[in-house]
Amino acid sequence: MAITISTKTSKTNMNQKKRQAIFHRLSIAMPEPTTELNYRSNFELLIAVVLSAQATDKGVNKATNHLFAIANTPQTILNLGLDGLKKYVNTIGLYNTKSENIIKLCQRLLDLHAGEVPQTRSELEALAGVGRKTANVILNTAFGQPTIAVDTHIFRVSNRTGIAPGNNVLEVEQKLNKWVPKQHKKDAHHLLILHGRYTCIARKPKCKHCIIEELCEFQEKLS
Repeated sequence: MAITISTKTSKTNMNQKKRQAIFHRLSIAMPEPTTELNYRSNFELLIAVVLSAQATDKGVNKATNHLFAIANTPQTILNLGLDGLKKYVNTIGLYNTKSENIIKLCQRLLDLHAGEVPQTRSELEALAGVGRKTANVILNTAFGQPTIAVDTHIFRVSNRTGIAPGNNVLEVEQKLNKWVPKQHKKDAHHLLILHGRYTCIARKPKCKHCIIEELCEFQEKLS
């Protein structure tokens, strides 16, 4: 996973008191954090998250606004067929592979789950195009489970701030699960994503405007 600027942290000063303060401040600033993907059902959320890999939420929303108006259930997407689905999502990166996975995913939902999105990790990860990160998003956003899906934003923020430094996404996820205060665990996923998307951005983080600036362990704080 590429990080465009240094995420070097001081690993000796971060502690649970600081983590508690960080998540408290983020939760005050974002009292109802949620995904920026547009969806009206668990199935729509699942399709949107599958499409969002290596794509922006804005780009996914633009495509799914049209797609979901025509097809927003496993059967109606299958009725479109592979070529029909591609016409709606061809502005999204890797749309050929994603479309093939969505068709397979829809068929499995009908065959094994009566068209409903399952609520367990193993069942979700058995769906085409659904890996650990996507499963975590669905478990958290659709079903309210305290899972944390580590994407590029969360990986960067966790390393840069020092709250959960790790060399890979699984290591960061495991440390977040261990160290995020219990009362913030359900919202931690979206708190960190939104903070990384709008404040702790990759190339030039907005440190002087950051509500956790003095708690952060980032050694190269920028203007």
